[in-house]
Amino acid sequence: MRKIILASQSPRRKELLAQMGVQFEAIPSDFVENLDNARTPEAVAKELALSKAMSVARLNPDAIVIGSDTIVSMNGVQLGKPRNEAEARKVLKFLAGNSNFVTTALAVICLADGVRAVLAETAEVHFWPYNEVLVNAYLATGDSADKAGSYGIQSRAAPLIAYYRGNYDTIVGLPTHLLAPILQKLGYTNAHAVTLKTPVQNRG
Repeated sequence: MRKIILASQSPRRKELLAQMGVQFEAIPSDFVENLDNARTPEAVAKELALSKAMSVARLNPDAIVIGSDTIVSMNGVQLGKPRNEAEARKVLKFLAGNSNFVTTALAVICLADGVRAVLAETAEVHFWPYNEVLVNAYLATGDSADKAGSYGIQSRAAPLIAYYRGNYDTIVGLPTHLLAPILQKLGYTNAHAVTLKTPVQNRG
């Protein structure tokens, strides 16, 4: 069996992949991410996921490399990670009372075997109206700093979120239900999708 590498140091993605029942090594990609509002979030996320995986695969051609990228968008605007707390607050005000869309792309490649699979899925997340007390409490945790769209549904941003539609692991950042069948076809028969406990209601 070939070694599996996750081209990410994201704690959320590492936790999900471990829960899938596969052994892996995490090697972060050095690929620089850039958003592009002239293209769809799905197209951009797929390109970024593939580029991340490829940057690691070139140095590890015999391994199965998994890359992933998550883009949060609303009203045609793609939202990256905030540069500071003030920017995070501005984004959370923008999201308040509205639905945003979380697109996560997944790339699985193995250069030695000619494996290349790139998939993406989108889920909807609806925020409660703006509540300054809750936003202040969330920002004080520092959790928003490394999150696309300035929030993580699985963490302390849950009180800001009314409901979601779609797959929870897609919002968290690794669609295990898409990844499991790919790994199974590659011989990792113990790989399975993960069912997570959700802190907010799923209306999907």
